[in-house]
Amino acid sequence: MKSHMTHRSTRPPPAPSAPSAHGLSASLSALRTALESAERFAQMVSDGLAVASSRTATVEERLGLLEHRVLEVEADSAALATRLVNAEQQAARLMNLYVATYQLHATLDPVEVRATIGEIATSLLGAERFALLLRPDPNSACDLALAEGLDEGDRALFANGRYVGADALIDAALSDGTLRIGRAHGSRALAVVPLVVQDNTVGALVILELFAHRGGLSADDRELLDLLAAHAASALFVAQVHAAADRKLHTLESLVRLARKG
Repeated sequence: MKSHMTHRSTRPPPAPSAPSAHGLSASLSALRTALESAERFAQMVSDGLAVASSRTATVEERLGLLEHRVLEVEADSAALATRLVNAEQQAARLMNLYVATYQLHATLDPVEVRATIGEIATSLLGAERFALLLRPDPNSACDLALAEGLDEGDRALFANGRYVGADALIDAALSDGTLRIGRAHGSRALAVVPLVVQDNTVGALVILELFAHRGGLSADDRELLDLLAAHAASALFVAQVHAAADRKLHTLESLVRLARKG
């Protein structure tokens, strides 16, 4: 029995053919094109990021400027609101002063004029302790015409219903007729409002203490006190002149009646 054997070829497989020069050049060209495209894309992305970053910085700057401007506007609004409140308060005080001055000139009774000055000192100026001094003639001492809330120390200044002197602020105001505001060494007064008529100081409103809620006296109060001083002085002067004339008239009428009876 013959065995049949299959004879396999021992010849090696053919080697792959080497690429041609033209194909290699084409592949390199395609690769360069791809790299250039990638570089351009990367540059575009970089440029885009730079623009985005720049826009973000610009937006942040604008937001910062807007926030700063908003703060400025809010500060201006707060300042205007404060000024408006102060103006309204000042207008209300001036209106009250107008009403008070009308009341001062609405009577020729010296007692009523003095009482009105006391009401103004309490309600308009907020004085808790005060004294109204009146000088009968330029060479005499001042009489205590009206007082409110005086303590023992204050009463020592006005012994027997007269101002006995020795207070630095009061003496200075009575001497030169100039308004004095603020505490001073050697004085119990907070403010002294001289009452001047035709260059003659006929008295003074002495403010010794304000109510606690009133606070202190400001620059606006100086104008208010000046106006009050002028109107109070003229009202007192007119009332005193009228009262003196009225007394003389009654005296003459009494003499006439006595003469007729005789």
